[in-house]
Formats: sequence, structure tokens, C-alpha cells
Amino acid sequence: MGTNYYRIPTEDEMEDRKQRIRVRLIGLKLTPDLVESGFRYIDDPEDSWSKLTPWDEFIEGTNIHLGKRSMGWKFCWNFHNNKFYSNKKELLEFVREGRVVDEYGSEEPVEEFIKMALEWGHPDGLVVNDEYYRKNERSSLFNDPKYYDKEIDGLRVSQSTEFS
Repeated sequence: MGTNYYRIPTEDEMEDRKQRIRVRLIGLKLTPDLVESGFRYIDDPEDSWSKLTPWDEFIEGTNIHLGKRSMGWKFCWNFHNNKFYSNKKELLEFVREGRVVDEYGSEEPVEEFIKMALEWGHPDGLVVNDEYYRKNERSSLFNDPKYYDKEIDGLRVSQSTEFS
């Protein structure tokens, strides 16, 4: 068992999104084609909204999994295949631009979360790698380097983007 953490937008960011969706909805021409397409049809294919409905655009990126804290392990970060950040500096900027909540909905002060995550399991917390499997004499389907944690700027980063 452990605890997952998520980055959510600030209130100001959500207000900005709300204003953009309001403008977008006011401008919609409610044609049968638009309704039938699930509001994905846009006359201008270059329009950035063409791939998302207005609601999809509003909620996209509002709940980004940051990582997981588990007893005995180093904190495990989720880099989402570098979609939002690709190194420690970008990660910390991303976290600081929003708010942090745990999987139970409790908001965590951002700097306290960062301190906890960077210190969790140091210096001798577990990391999924060859040494872990040798030390624990464990045989597993996942005892393969393609499943091992990565290290990015001193952070333990999961190969997977799916956490439980």
C-alpha cells in the first residue's frame, strides 16, 4: 500500500479555462453534424479544439499523477513518457505551478510535498532494478530491465505510467 499524489490546477487556472469554455460554447453553431459528432466537428481543421470537445478541453490536464509514496521504497515519480516534464527542474516547476492533492482528495502544501517526495526512502529505500531482485532472491515476470525503474536527475522514475 502507498499513497498516490496528483497535480491539479490553481483556482486562477481553472477560472481562465472556464472563461475560454464559455466563449467557445457561446460561439458554437448547434448544427446536426456538430451534435452527431459529439461536438468534435469543427469547420477549421487547424483549430486546436478539433480533437477535443469543449468539455474535454476544459478538463484535460486537470489531474496529473505525480507519483507514489510507499513504505520502504524511494518515492516513485511518474514522468508520463515526458509529456509534461522530462527532468527534475521541469518537474518541480510543473508541481509549483499548480496544487497537489493525494488520492484521498486532501490538498498538500506544494513545498511540503516536494520536500517529502525528495526525501522519502533516502538514503536506502528500495528501487526496482537488478540489484533489488538479486538481493531479495526473487524471481518475477517483471525481473527484466525493460521494467526496471529509471533514474532521472537522482529521482526514481517508473517505466510505467500506470500506478495502482
